[in-house]
Amino acid sequence: MQLIELADTGRTTTRLGFGCSSLMGAMGRRDSLSLLESAYDAGIRHFDVAPMYGYGEAESCLGEFLQRHRRQVTVTTKYGIPPAKNSSLLSVARRIVSPVVKTFPGLKQRLARAANAATHTSEKATFTPQQAKASLERSLAALRTDHIDIWLLHEVTAADLQDDALLSFLEEEVRKGTIGTFGVGSDAGKIPALITEHPAYCRTLQYEWSVLDSVKDVEIQDASTAQRTPFRIHHRSLTDNFRSLHRNLIENKQLCQRWSASTNTDLRNPDALAHLMLKAALTLNPTSVILFSSKNPRHLQANAKTADDPTLETPARELHRLVQTEKNQLSATRAGAS
Repeated sequence: MQLIELADTGRTTTRLGFGCSSLMGAMGRRDSLSLLESAYDAGIRHFDVAPMYGYGEAESCLGEFLQRHRRQVTVTTKYGIPPAKNSSLLSVARRIVSPVVKTFPGLKQRLARAANAATHTSEKATFTPQQAKASLERSLAALRTDHIDIWLLHEVTAADLQDDALLSFLEEEVRKGTIGTFGVGSDAGKIPALITEHPAYCRTLQYEWSVLDSVKDVEIQDASTAQRTPFRIHHRSLTDNFRSLHRNLIENKQLCQRWSASTNTDLRNPDALAHLMLKAALTLNPTSVILFSSKNPRHLQANAKTADDPTLETPARELHRLVQTEKNQLSATRAGAS
C-alpha cells in the first residue's frame, strides 16, 4: 500500500487509515481485536482513535493491539471530549444484550439509539494545559505506549483556544517526544476560523471530505514564517454521503445511466459506487491520510484493494467532476423525493 510522510513526525504510514470509532461498540473486545488484526493484515498502518470511542474502551482495545505492532503502525488520538460517565455500565449491558441482538437483529438500531442517548455527554474540555496533560496521560496509559504520533484537539473551535499556555504545553510535548505532532480535528466549517485565528495550532487538520466537496488547498498565514500548508487527514468519504448519493442515483435513473457510462462503472451497484468514492478521496487528496471505518473484515480487504488499484483513478476523478458540475441535478432529485 502507498506510504506517505505523516505530517512532521518523521514517520511514514499508509495513505489509507482505519477509524476506530466502531471498536467496543456493537462488538466485544475479542471481535474488536480481530477487526484490528484484519485491518493490519490488509496492509493498513494508521489507526485513529479517541477517548470517547467505544464507550470509552476503544483506546484500551487499540492499546492491546499495539503491544504486537507498535513499531509498525502510527496512531492518532485526541483530547477534548471525554467518555461518558456511565460508559462502563453500558459496556456491561452491551455484553448482556449481544446474544439477544444476534437472535433478533431488528433490535440493533433501537438499542444503538438508546445507548447513544445514555452515553451522550454535554461535557467538553476547556482546553487548558492542565486538562490536556491529564488527558494525554490517560491516553498514553490506555494505549500502553510512550508516544502518540498525532494528538488532535477534538471538536475544538476558534473560540475555545483562549489559553496560550496550551500551545506552549503542546510544543513542549513535541520536544519531549511524547507526541509527534499536534493539530485540530473538527467539522470542516470550523476549520477556516481556526486557521485564521490560531494558525500555530493547525499543524495537522482533520475534517470530513467526500466527492460532494470541492478540492481546496488552505494555507496557514503566519507572519513569522513562510506560508505553510498543514498536513491533512480526511474522514467520512462514505457513510451518510455514500447513502445519500446512491439513493439519488437510484431515484434518478437517467442521471445514473449517464454517469455510469461516463465513469464506465455501474453506479447502481453500491459496492462499485463506494469504491469510486473512496478512490476519489485518495486520488484528489494525494498528500492526505484517508480514514474509513468498518465492522466487516471483507470490507477492509476490499477497501485496501481499492486503495492500491490505479485503474480506478480516472473514473474516480470523473465521478467527482460529475458531482461538482451537476449538483443541481442531485438537488432536483432530493427536492422531487421530498
